[in-house]
Amino acid sequence: MQKLTGRVRAAVQKYGMIEDGDVIAVGLSGGKDSVALLCALAALREYYPKRFEVKAITADLRFGGVDTDLSALQALCGRLGVEYIVRRTQLAQIIFEERQESNPCSLCAKMRRGVLHAAAKEAGCSKLALGHHMDDAVETFLMNLLRGGRIDCFSPVTYLSKRELTVIRPLILAEESLVAGAVKRAGLPVVKSKCPMDKTSERAKTKQLVRELNRDYDALREKILGAMEKGGVAGWDAVTADRR
Repeated sequence: MQKLTGRVRAAVQKYGMIEDGDVIAVGLSGGKDSVALLCALAALREYYPKRFEVKAITADLRFGGVDTDLSALQALCGRLGVEYIVRRTQLAQIIFEERQESNPCSLCAKMRRGVLHAAAKEAGCSKLALGHHMDDAVETFLMNLLRGGRIDCFSPVTYLSKRELTVIRPLILAEESLVAGAVKRAGLPVVKSKCPMDKTSERAKTKQLVRELNRDYDALREKILGAMEKGGVAGWDAVTADRR
């Protein structure tokens, strides 16, 4: 976890993610990435020179119309001294039962983000931290290229003018393997996803492709991130701390 927190600090400094007085909401899905992000930011707030506050927000999709058991996440937030906010929704019913989406992942992500954005603003947060790591960025870049024919990816820092909310991704310099290892070694609680699309989506296929390519091309993930920075993809070259 100490190494992961170091990567988070490096990303925060490189992309100017945190300012004095920020109140940061962590989108806490219960997966390993969001749990690791919450713990890393909670640790960073203790010594980072710019003072900030951390809160956690869960948007419960309620698969099968049943509230997800979030007691382990509640206990974790209690240990970390982090306010925990839960928004129970009907998203699973809307997406999988009412609309019966054949490709539900994009709509689900959009609707979950809407819930998180609204909850973050209601909680007085200036920023929303999401648990996208290095592998997520690489996979998103390749999905846009191979599936959509576009050179594009999400940004480390994104300002949402309509919400007056800034989205940050502090795990962006951390490999998924580092995140998973930190969670395992620290014995952090993970809430298993009940989504029927889990492990079967286009992202899962792209993840396997990256693994295969990485066998033949050393440091593939780092090279792709470097190419995005040099090419200015989605502002990757423009949100460095010394230029904000």
